[in-house]
Amino acid sequence: MTKSEDIDVEVFGKMITGAAEGIQEISPAKLGDKTLLDTLIPAKEAFIIAKEAGKDFSECLDAMRDAAKKGWESTKDMIAKIGRSSRLGERSRGVLDAGATSCYFILDCLASSIQSIL
Repeated sequence: MTKSEDIDVEVFGKMITGAAEGIQEISPAKLGDKTLLDTLIPAKEAFIIAKEAGKDFSECLDAMRDAAKKGWESTKDMIAKIGRSSRLGERSRGVLDAGATSCYFILDCLASSIQSIL
């Protein structure tokens, strides 16, 4: 990956894609396993779709944030299949995943911070 001095819509798209792909390279987790990927993958996909549709950077961040929130909230009704909470089995249902929660708050804060300087 080439180094960039500025983060624009193209660079951010590469960053969020790299984050998702990097985690998927080192983890067997997938969408629906009740992990941070349930937040990150939809966020990445929404950002890329918005970017490819010609939306501006702020609109792409809004799409990312909305998808991340939906992905995060979806973990509440899931049963954990991987990680520490997988030991809880059915008892993991009804609780938001901690990794998905952290990922959502990071993406939300990142989007807000970038939008405040655009």
